[in-house]
Amino acid sequence: MSELSRFHIRPNEVPGFSPANHVGTVNRRLIGPDVGAEQMEVLLGTLDAAGKALPHSHPGMEQACFLLSGSAAVEVGDDRFDMIPGEACFFPAGVPHVFTVTSAEPASLLVIYSPPYGEDSTKAIRHGFD
Repeated sequence: MSELSRFHIRPNEVPGFSPANHVGTVNRRLIGPDVGAEQMEVLLGTLDAAGKALPHSHPGMEQACFLLSGSAAVEVGDDRFDMIPGEACFFPAGVPHVFTVTSAEPASLLVIYSPPYGEDSTKAIRHGFD
């Protein structure tokens, strides 16, 4: 975190972690309890060219993603679509979803959870894997 303020976040100063149900992914929690957030969480995710979020859902928790770079194929329930930088997607609470990088380069995205996820394994349900 910035030495000037706990509210000023520099992504390169935030430790990365590999989230459950993901392959080739590093997340950095930008906004969360460390800055006093109680109702939302914002992550910066980087998925390598073979990266993906395996089929899972989050009961009682909504998720939004904004693609910064790369491209991806997304599945939300029975809905399927492709994403390019500058586009967003929404995963309703409890709906299974999959996010797969389709570009040759890594994909970078902002991920927003409400309420916060905090990588609590009780807040994710794994579904069948492909």
